[in-house]
Amino acid sequence: MKYAALVAVGFLLDAVFGDPAWLYHPVCAIGALAARLEKCLRRIFPRTPEGETAAGILLWLGVTGAGFGATAALLAVLEWVSPWLRLAVEAVLCSLILARNSLGQAGAHVSQALEQSLEAGRTAVGWYVGRDTSALSSDEVRRAAVETVAENTTDAVIAPMLFLLLGGAPLGMWYKAVNTLDSMVGYHNDIYEYLGKFSARMDDLANYFPARLSALLLIGASALAGLDWRGALRIWKRDRRSHKSPNAGQTESAVAGALGIQLGGDAVYFGKTVKKAALGDPLRPIEAGDVARTVRLMNLASLLALGLGVLVRLAV
Repeated sequence: MKYAALVAVGFLLDAVFGDPAWLYHPVCAIGALAARLEKCLRRIFPRTPEGETAAGILLWLGVTGAGFGATAALLAVLEWVSPWLRLAVEAVLCSLILARNSLGQAGAHVSQALEQSLEAGRTAVGWYVGRDTSALSSDEVRRAAVETVAENTTDAVIAPMLFLLLGGAPLGMWYKAVNTLDSMVGYHNDIYEYLGKFSARMDDLANYFPARLSALLLIGASALAGLDWRGALRIWKRDRRSHKSPNAGQTESAVAGALGIQLGGDAVYFGKTVKKAALGDPLRPIEAGDVARTVRLMNLASLLALGLGVLVRLAV
């Protein structure tokens, strides 16, 4: 019951306050630790596939262990001072671990920037995606924004919510460490091919069930939003395994079907063109309102997840 209440309060705090600019975000601490530990491990281990793989495993263990352990230790100290203080701080941590507000703001940021100019839209979407954005057309900027909101419905909202419901802020922070490491080192390039492989695989594993749940919630949300839920279900069944990522295709295919557009396709990363399968049918061209529609789908799916999660947690 405590975890259900904490997640509900954290969800509300995130909706009202988002991530305050004046508050040092725990993810920044996780990123700083990961960067320092990476430098240290690179000096210790040889620059061979085996050496970098071993360093990558230790990097993952160190960062995720610190994320869980430091949060649990902080809450234990606060519990000793005052149980109410612990609950208050843990509720704030839950709100920071959830990122529904920030994800919605990211979609709005890209849309507003694109209304100003194509160059502003390219710059804005470049804040949120790993691909090269300097040559994207306006349609490609919108497509990248839709894909980002769809994919991160899992990473930013549904997955952290599930881990919070299971184990409170310590387990939620463990998940944020897993996800942050993947975003920092989980790349197929000369620098991180071996050092980041373990982090990438563990992120895939942590998101395996949440991604599939997120897709089903998005399909349900498309019905509530008056969009094509039958198309969402059909495209999800057909295209969910077409993406190179075992998880990203789940939510992107559902959103593509709900909107009646095509997502995916080739993209440029670090100067190299990466072949990516198309998801969905091009029933119509992508348009300006599709980013806002995707944000609405994400918001509705988040509310469905909150209601379902709290009910299940209370029942258990």
